[in-house]
Amino acid sequence: MTEVLPDIARWQAQREEIALATLLAIRGSAPRLPGARLCVTRSGKMAGSISGGCVENDLFQRAMCVLDAGTPEVASYGIDDESAFAVGLSCGGAIEVLIEPFAASAAWQAVARSLERHQAAALVVGIAPRALLGRQLAVLADGSTAGGIDAALDDSAAEEARRLLRTGGARVVAMPFRGEEGRVFVEGFPPPLRLFVVGATHAASVLCRLAKPLGFQVTVIDARGIYATRDRFPEVDALLRGQPADVLALAGLDESSYVVTLTHDPKFDLPVLAYALRSPARYVGAMGSARTHARRVAALREQGLSEADVARIRAPIGLDLGGRTPEEIALAIVAEMLAVRYGRDARPLAERRVAAPAEVAE
Repeated sequence: MTEVLPDIARWQAQREEIALATLLAIRGSAPRLPGARLCVTRSGKMAGSISGGCVENDLFQRAMCVLDAGTPEVASYGIDDESAFAVGLSCGGAIEVLIEPFAASAAWQAVARSLERHQAAALVVGIAPRALLGRQLAVLADGSTAGGIDAALDDSAAEEARRLLRTGGARVVAMPFRGEEGRVFVEGFPPPLRLFVVGATHAASVLCRLAKPLGFQVTVIDARGIYATRDRFPEVDALLRGQPADVLALAGLDESSYVVTLTHDPKFDLPVLAYALRSPARYVGAMGSARTHARRVAALREQGLSEADVARIRAPIGLDLGGRTPEEIALAIVAEMLAVRYGRDARPLAERRVAAPAEVAE
């Protein structure tokens, strides 16, 4: 959703007629996960994607029909046995897509405002029966709601949405509705992951550029004003100067926090690591060789940190990709962060023995 919000806002200002396609469910392999969106305009503009090119042309044609009719529809696509590159998914999966005329409903606007403020939100969209198709309900971080699908369904739908406020994700949920089965699409948007980079180094600059498109809210901290400048870090959300440990304490760390220290300076690294390791931070990484890290661990033990605490430090930082340049080091760090985020061991995909029930195709 976040990837198409700027385009939708711009097209609305230009008074474009917009259709929105949302990937509801996948079976087998598919290029993108549920929640992926494609928006198109009557004039032919496009943003986002549903399948990476497999079905977009057909979706565009269907979207024009939806705009003509003024009513939403659900389309299904699967493998085309006669031609893998015709309308269908050449990766062998199947997908279900909701196509609807875009309207800035109360629910949509509430979710969009929450995302702009970096707050959690969830969106529920009716799928079945036909009378519910396209109706929307928003559930916000403070417990409030906006919009509605049906009075007989809203409480149950809101409860499903609240389950995804912290974890995120998207799925179709079936629930009883007036003597028959109702189906809703529930999508959660948790607060953004927060990356705190301590040390305004060259590698830090590249790391920030890589992390931003992956959904991280990025803060760079350095006591040295000559390095921590907007010219060097134009894309970060916050650029803070001061003693890094003190700045982190003011910001507060939670389970959505990732801390990377790149200073090579014990007077900065040790207080930062001591604070981060006593917090629920999801990832704590530190630049330095194995020998440097051994000295660091000994100093942290003297400060009272346990073996379990110091074992949380990712050091030497990053996955072993063989790189040595600042750009390669930054890539190795962000790759390790993603592995931690998704609970993976970062093995090659070719070594996976059992595929997930619904996986993203290459």
